[in-house]
Amino acid sequence: MLASIGHFGDLADLARLHYDETTAEGEPCCATILLLHGIYGSGQNWRSVARRLVGRRPEWRVVAVDLRSHGRSPRLEPQTLRACAEDLAEVEARLGDDVRAVLGHSFGGKVALLHASLAGSDPSAGPRQYWIVDAAPGARRQVGGPWRILEVLRRSPGPFDRRVDAQAAFEVEGFPRAVARWMATNVAPVRNRRDGQMEWRIDPEEMERHLDDFAGTDLWNVVESPPAGTTIHFVRATDSAALTPADVRRIELVARRSGRVSLHHVPGGHWLNAENPDGLVKLLARELPKRM
Repeated sequence: MLASIGHFGDLADLARLHYDETTAEGEPCCATILLLHGIYGSGQNWRSVARRLVGRRPEWRVVAVDLRSHGRSPRLEPQTLRACAEDLAEVEARLGDDVRAVLGHSFGGKVALLHASLAGSDPSAGPRQYWIVDAAPGARRQVGGPWRILEVLRRSPGPFDRRVDAQAAFEVEGFPRAVARWMATNVAPVRNRRDGQMEWRIDPEEMERHLDDFAGTDLWNVVESPPAGTTIHFVRATDSAALTPADVRRIELVARRSGRVSLHHVPGGHWLNAENPDGLVKLLARELPKRM
């Protein structure tokens, strides 16, 4: 049996991020891993991974965070990796001192890397293990799917009568059905209306600022000199091009030199949490520390 608990923040504290906890019911919990989604995502995208992981490692609590301006978290300024990383300090304070690992996917992977650089050098406190899932540390040109999604959001702002109408806006633009269905999870009922119409709960201008900062930020220095007492695990999805051959060679070189960086290859595409959750969970269950 699994127990899941949602935390929302209240009207007196709108700056609090939303997160969902997943624990093994009746099992003592001694360690927490934070899961950070990618751009346009939310913590609910990682529910399947969370359930599987606590099933295999019941001593761990999984906390899936909605980053600022995503999911059920509030819209906050500025839209930067640093602001997202600093938000995690508040989440950690609410959870207690047992946050021992952070996993970030894609955009969330860079947030995790920056959080590692800000978390301090006390090896007895805070996360000691970081998982960077299909995310490159370096700066990138602003091209590809995430920027095409911005164009669709601007061309099809809604409101929509049904969620499937939001999905159709992406399918007609040539996006795969799975991507269109995932993007449609980002619509919610229009506030203060009773006709059932729905609108995007993400703002394209905010998403663009997030993407600009993501593309322009280089965090190889964190990889090449990890904070004291910290290990960094990169996960490459074998059917994804997010990590280039040059990225892979550079990570492998750092791994051989430092002994505190690892590279793992997991079959599947960029969305490993949906395409191969079992493969990802098997790796995590094996590598997460056994004793805290």
